[in-house]
Amino acid sequence: LVATADPITFATDEAGWYALHVNANDLAVRGACPLWFLATVLLPEGGATEAAVERLFADIGEACAELGVSLIGGHTEVTSGLPRPIVSGCMLGEVAKDRLVTTGGARPGDTLLLTKGVPLEGTAIIARERAAEAERRGVAADVVKRARDLLRRPGISVVPEARAACAAARVHAMHDPTEGGVATACWELAQAAEVGVRVDRERIPVLREGRALCEAFGLDPLGTIASGSLLLAVAASDAERVAEACRGAGVDCTAIGRVTEAAQGVSLTSGGHARPMPTFPQDEITRLFAES
Repeated sequence: LVATADPITFATDEAGWYALHVNANDLAVRGACPLWFLATVLLPEGGATEAAVERLFADIGEACAELGVSLIGGHTEVTSGLPRPIVSGCMLGEVAKDRLVTTGGARPGDTLLLTKGVPLEGTAIIARERAAEAERRGVAADVVKRARDLLRRPGISVVPEARAACAAARVHAMHDPTEGGVATACWELAQAAEVGVRVDRERIPVLREGRALCEAFGLDPLGTIASGSLLLAVAASDAERVAEACRGAGVDCTAIGRVTEAAQGVSLTSGGHARPMPTFPQDEITRLFAES
């Protein structure tokens, strides 16, 4: 049995749908199948209309149906002092003991793979929460629309590629880059395994829409919430097989670097020059909400 808990605090649009998929992702990176979900829903005073609550739970139900998950319980209340609804989820699932994957399993010599592009979730959040302001800052309306749609296409679920990868080869480690983006995910993977990581910045697939929106708001895409992408560490001999399995599941997959000895640290190379991977004590997107 594998369990996780994760809240949705940045987004208001489709927060219930977000919560289900983000929690399912936490189990998928353990090689587990998400099966049962509980949701705690905190609603702001004045924003707890019957229609709003029904819509939120309809979104949760839709996401459950997409992954074959059962909603088995939870709690709902109106809470004073909240600026927006908060949905905190708990997901339970199962995995065979000998197939459990951990963040700390990466080994020196492994290839690092990244699926889709970054910052997927952050791009969608900015477009959904700050669309008018983005256009005022010079981002084209069609770019904002495409960014909004990233939530569904290619989507923030990493369940399909995690399943495909685990079926194709022995995956040493998986991590979903959430708060703090792909840079923070690299640090966390390295620290968990007590290894080093060397990433080629030019190989990181930064979404065009994400680049445009991050530039407009002065955010670093490498430190912006990136749910929807999956970071994997696999033996170099298995890397192409795993990448092809992900592509076979309809998900882009790119080799972005390698795992090194711990003494080499966590670095980002650009133009052949290495520097320490940047750190983000807070996700870049929090600056948008702090300024509002």
